[in-house]
Amino acid sequence: MAFYYSIDSRKKSGRRTAAGLLRLKDHLGREVPQRTLSDTLNLATWNIREFDSRKYGTRTEESLFHIAEIISCFDLVAVQEIREDLKALNRLVSILGSAWKYLLTDVTEGTRGNRERMAFLYDERKVQFGGLAGELVLPPSLKRGTGFVPHLQFARSPFIAGFSAGWFRFMLCTVHVVYGASQADDPQRVRELRQLAEFLRKRAKSESAWSNNLILLGDFNIFNTGDATFKALTDKGFIIPGQIQELPSNIDQSRHYDQIAFMTGRKMKLEDFRAGVFNFFKTVYRDNEEPTYIEEMGESYSRKKSGEKRTQKERRTYYRAWRTFQMSDHLPMWVQLKIDFGREYLRAKTKQHAR
Repeated sequence: MAFYYSIDSRKKSGRRTAAGLLRLKDHLGREVPQRTLSDTLNLATWNIREFDSRKYGTRTEESLFHIAEIISCFDLVAVQEIREDLKALNRLVSILGSAWKYLLTDVTEGTRGNRERMAFLYDERKVQFGGLAGELVLPPSLKRGTGFVPHLQFARSPFIAGFSAGWFRFMLCTVHVVYGASQADDPQRVRELRQLAEFLRKRAKSESAWSNNLILLGDFNIFNTGDATFKALTDKGFIIPGQIQELPSNIDQSRHYDQIAFMTGRKMKLEDFRAGVFNFFKTVYRDNEEPTYIEEMGESYSRKKSGEKRTQKERRTYYRAWRTFQMSDHLPMWVQLKIDFGREYLRAKTKQHAR
């Protein structure tokens, strides 16, 4: 659950926030399975757009409450596009409550990295951090006659950490793959994904791996599941179940940017699980609510920087962009995994040394 003690019902925005949260709770209850104490793990990935930038003004308390309500439906969430300033993240975690913790990368330098961070948010009542955490760096390759040649590194360093929940011990790696050109198989993107998939395949299969259960999730900027970018993962042994392949995750649900891929050990069972994406704009910041947010959007909603008045169509376009900087232009993608392997363990014990 999230905590709403600071909502001020004397203000119109406070009453609107409370009404939106009630709708959001009902919507989440219909689409996202309930968290359990020990049987299952609710895992999600969410690119929260420029969290937080000032491009359209900083996020309001209302949007932070809505984001917290969504995250509270999960046990562990990988978040991409966290920015340098952590005020919004820390406020979000305070709304979630003291049981929620996060692991965070440093800011990625360089123009390709866009000064972003990646994070894992988790409820420590359910999920335990296992001590493994690091940003992935490609090793140099050995080429005949030239010696060791350094690789071009990832635009944003993938972030890997070890966790356990119930009987389940796993490595979680989150990524935000370079976008490059606006085309299905940009060469930079394909190269990054191939290098990443090969690196992680070797890591997960090695005897020294922290766990042989590896989950790779995040924003891959994959346009469609038939693209070379998608095959770069599956060709290296990552499994992307059919339920996830059917889930486009951008706002108009035309692109498969976000993915959750698995490289399984003995205990991870992918035959029986649930998956989905959650479209929050069906419930909050809806199309018909544009007039109610005019004050929050400010002067830029009605006038351009030149001072020229915006047309009705331009105001509608502005609202639809503004609301993605309140919530996101990506939908959270989730899976519910089984983590209670007690029966399987006991059955195996009954067969050991049996004659």
